[in-house]
Amino acid sequence: MIRLSVAWDAIGGLVDAHERFLSGARVDSDVRASVLESWKRCRYAGVEPHRLLVPYASDLTLDEGFLQAVGPVLKRLTASLPDVSMTVALCDGQARMVQRYGGDRKLRARLDEVKFAPGFDASERFVGTNGVGTALAGRIPVYVAGREHFADCLQPFACAGAPIRNPLSGRIEAVLDLTCLRDHGDPAMVRLVCEAARDIEARLLEQATQRERALLAAYRRAGYDTGDVGGRPRQPEDAPTGHRAAHDGGELSRIDLAVLRERAEELIAAPHGTLDEVVLSGGRIATLLRRQVIGTAGETGVVVEARVPGGPRLRHVGPTTPLAVGRSSLSSAQTVTIPSSQPPPPHAAPGLAATPPVVMPAVAPLRASTTPVSLAPTETGPDPGGRLGAHEEGRSAGADGWLLLVGEPGVGRLAVLARRRLELLHDAGVRIGTTLDVTRTAEELAEVTVPRFADFTAVDLPDSVLGGEEPGPLGADTLLRRVALGTVHEESWLYEVGEPVRYVPSTPQARSLEGGQPVLEPVLPEADGWIAQDPVRGERVLRAGIHSLVTVPLRARGATLGVVSFYRSEQPAPFEDDDLSLAQELVGRAAICIDNARRYTRERDTALALQRSLLPRGRPEQSAVEVAYRYLPAQAGVSGDWFDVIPLSGTRVALVVGDVVGHGLHAAATMGRLRTAVHNFCSLDLAPDELLTHLDDLVGRLDRGEGWAVENAHPDSGIIGATCLYAVYDPVSRRCTLTRAGHPLPAVVGPDGTVDFVDLPPGPPLGLGGMPFETVELELAEGSQLVLYTDGLIEDRLRDIDTGLDRLRTVLACADRAPEDTCEAVLDALLPARPSDDVALLVARTHVLGPDQVAQWQVPRDPAAVSHFRAAVTEQLASWSLDELAFTTELVASELVTNAIRHATGPVQLRLLRDRALICEVSDGSSTSPRLRRARTEDEGGRGLFLVAQLTERWGTRYTTDGKIIWTEQRLP
Repeated sequence: MIRLSVAWDAIGGLVDAHERFLSGARVDSDVRASVLESWKRCRYAGVEPHRLLVPYASDLTLDEGFLQAVGPVLKRLTASLPDVSMTVALCDGQARMVQRYGGDRKLRARLDEVKFAPGFDASERFVGTNGVGTALAGRIPVYVAGREHFADCLQPFACAGAPIRNPLSGRIEAVLDLTCLRDHGDPAMVRLVCEAARDIEARLLEQATQRERALLAAYRRAGYDTGDVGGRPRQPEDAPTGHRAAHDGGELSRIDLAVLRERAEELIAAPHGTLDEVVLSGGRIATLLRRQVIGTAGETGVVVEARVPGGPRLRHVGPTTPLAVGRSSLSSAQTVTIPSSQPPPPHAAPGLAATPPVVMPAVAPLRASTTPVSLAPTETGPDPGGRLGAHEEGRSAGADGWLLLVGEPGVGRLAVLARRRLELLHDAGVRIGTTLDVTRTAEELAEVTVPRFADFTAVDLPDSVLGGEEPGPLGADTLLRRVALGTVHEESWLYEVGEPVRYVPSTPQARSLEGGQPVLEPVLPEADGWIAQDPVRGERVLRAGIHSLVTVPLRARGATLGVVSFYRSEQPAPFEDDDLSLAQELVGRAAICIDNARRYTRERDTALALQRSLLPRGRPEQSAVEVAYRYLPAQAGVSGDWFDVIPLSGTRVALVVGDVVGHGLHAAATMGRLRTAVHNFCSLDLAPDELLTHLDDLVGRLDRGEGWAVENAHPDSGIIGATCLYAVYDPVSRRCTLTRAGHPLPAVVGPDGTVDFVDLPPGPPLGLGGMPFETVELELAEGSQLVLYTDGLIEDRLRDIDTGLDRLRTVLACADRAPEDTCEAVLDALLPARPSDDVALLVARTHVLGPDQVAQWQVPRDPAAVSHFRAAVTEQLASWSLDELAFTTELVASELVTNAIRHATGPVQLRLLRDRALICEVSDGSSTSPRLRRARTEDEGGRGLFLVAQLTERWGTRYTTDGKIIWTEQRLP
């Protein structure tokens, strides 16, 4: 065992997420998901990041055949990194390093310090998160850099690792890793290591096909030639025209070949079948014969011959006696032999006699193991010696036939293709639909399918789906938009992303939309309908090499959302029926994800529209303060932060900021109810502490279900938490009264740039009840700024409140800055790019109502003095050039003053305020509120207040600590 306890100082990276994770804090938004999952595994395994105990194994090696496949690939990879200080590590399937290549002297020295050399066990349970152990644990390619490593000693490095799988079994045989110093790291390293792993897997697959070639050699030794060219089974295009399978003077059709292939696969999979007859087009009957062979090294397998009357003749190679195979002689417990006078080849297996039998055990491999070798017939030619084979049913020596399929138990190309198909579907399930965004989901479909399934993938959707609306019926005349385009190279001449597309009825896409079924065009140059969409563009597409097309409609929950087109150009094989079904499965999965994203988009837009309708839509008319505000929704979207600016009587203004805990429609709706309640309470001119008391009582009633039985209440009907800050500013006295319910402290910025956080008693959050709310009264200099905000501005998962308040104080410390500029500066300095909580910010710069806009008089308690004040009012209005309002104001002031002298107690004061309206106020020491009523015909009084209400725009009463004020407002001419 090797003890690693290397300490590294001043390592950059993930702020303090690693330390907070170790202390048990949540770091979901700060660490990549794959890294966080690895950290959790490391914690469960008991890995200590500051002290590692790593086992060391010497003399490790890998299978010789595996090393032969790996060697050339690693040599090319190392040679491709001459100017980059990067080392290549090959580890076995248990994460133990077997070989290490490359890297300059400095990198090698750093790696040697932590013993990252052959023998090093990089398993997660020993060294934590790293490119080898994490790739093995997650069975996926990974990139780990700097502080993403769980162990301190590995944090100076960046590494990328990818597993290497056996291409037939899917088992991870090894792990390939690229490592460099952290400053030289680049996520593109993942692409390099993945390409190298794929190259190694391809070479392993080539080694696997040697078994198939051995079976073909055994078949040839039995006396028949497969017609392969250069060691490769001949494909239809390889055979000369005169030697292709023919009937009635023509070629076997694509359908005939597909039928033969399908029935041959069934014959190989059958446990006891040896012969089958297939009816081809034109009434011709083909015979399929299954034979079982064994190669020189013991490879077991099955071959199927196809024989068509009038087709190409099976060429004999070398002297042999006629083949004799009984129809029922091949069973699971029997073997047959083919005697031959041909001497054994030099590479024959030991034990073969001079006149050897080719042993053919009757094995029935699985259907998935069948391997297509060639759909081409064997070359015809002269029969040497006239010795042509014939089976026991009396076929003549001139019977036509060729090798159709070869397979071996449990493995083969079809098994490989099936595994790759499952891998592609698995990756699609993991990678498609990671977000609830329609466009991103379409892009993920393109990324998954290119280049593994197609060379180009295009996704077209109508604008209604992009907007989250319900899709209408789609047809040939529907205008679509290219939302995503995946390509292997830029030159395709297909419609680009963002371009509108309207498919003509003859195109495969239009047929897919109208019929709701996929359309296959295996040979695109031979299909006429698609090119009518745009003949010029179509010719360019063909010249770009695109030769095959599959279109699939995006259908989910009975509705068609759009269409997906898959094209091939680099891959020479055209799309087939198997590809069509795979395309349907891929698009079907993507369609569900796109429909979910569409529904989410619609619901989110609805919720945002509701929230916007509940927030202020503009600045109210008032002169007390100059306001600026910002509202930024959280990453989750809709939430419950709110603010308000509410004009009050006497030129005063109320400033409100609140926060309802949680996100979603419920939080937004609750916010709207609270904001409406505050408006209603403000209309009563309640004192700040009284207003919060009423609001607290309302929240408590909402939490109790508003009288409903608890068992009938919806779990979301209550309010799980709400805070509020309420301030009233009077521009005449320059006094501001504040109170809060569990809300962050407001800040006051003086005209000289000094910043103070008001020492305001916190008060309990709304809904708890039972505790009084306290107020603080400040006198603000003209030009001061009052800054109100919600906790999302100063607090998040990476920053505590004290740190946030210090940063806010620093940003606000600026003299003579406009409220709009203050908002911008605060948000730029304190908010991350994607805030985890919503933020409401309200900045108000105070104004003062000057002495030239205020006139007030102390009124003696003498009814005879009323006439004197009527004259004073008329004189004041004349000085303000408001003579038009003199008669009405004189009457109103006379009525209010007379009532105060007659019915109230304490000193009486008359005040006129000229602002956006003419305000007349009469205050006294009584708390009795006047009541508006209609006087009857015989009543001698009771009409004064009625006249006041009729002659003014608004009127009301507000209470003070030593009495009340009756006020009226008149519109200025």
